Amino acid sequence: MSKPMKDMMVSEYQSKLGDSSEAIVVSLRGIDAEGTETVRTKMRQSAVSVAVMKNSLAKKAFEGTALEALNPVMKGQNALIFGERSVVEVAREFIELIKDFPDIELKGAVLDGELYEGDEGVKRLSKFPTRDEALSDAVGLILGPGRNLLGQIKGPGSNIAGLLKAIEDKLEKGEAISKN
Repeated sequence: MSKPMKDMMVSEYQSKLGDSSEAIVVSLRGIDAEGTETVRTKMRQSAVSVAVMKNSLAKKAFEGTALEALNPVMKGQNALIFGERSVVEVAREFIELIKDFPDIELKGAVLDGELYEGDEGVKRLSKFPTRDEALSDAVGLILGPGRNLLGQIKGPGSNIAGLLKAIEDKLEKGEAISKN
């Protein structure tokens, strides 16, 4: 392949990737065409792209980006999975896909410039909270002490209100109230 052709392909890869900083590398080798199309369709429905790239050219396209961490796993036939969704969500989806297509090989993933290599790395990544889950956990942690404080403040007030109500009920019934 000529140098201008390679440069053109690297530019195309870079434009496809845009500013993606998270991705998964898988091998779809051993899956028939119908299975590959099923995987691509499921990913497309989830706003995720599946791109088969020439390794040496993909490595050039990754230079200077967070995806450069994927270079060690770019061996053999690979498909790069990237898109609008969090790589954690995509990893979870691929873990489920492997149940239907056991020949899918999880080669690695990158999140925040850190490589999660191999099957175990991607499975470990799939157990991470997504951005939205992490934000909701953080909000819960921030609001938790306030809720506890509110409960502590309301508790004695509720007790006093209950005592006053009991006294009112007794007085309405004409019962005597003891001084104890």
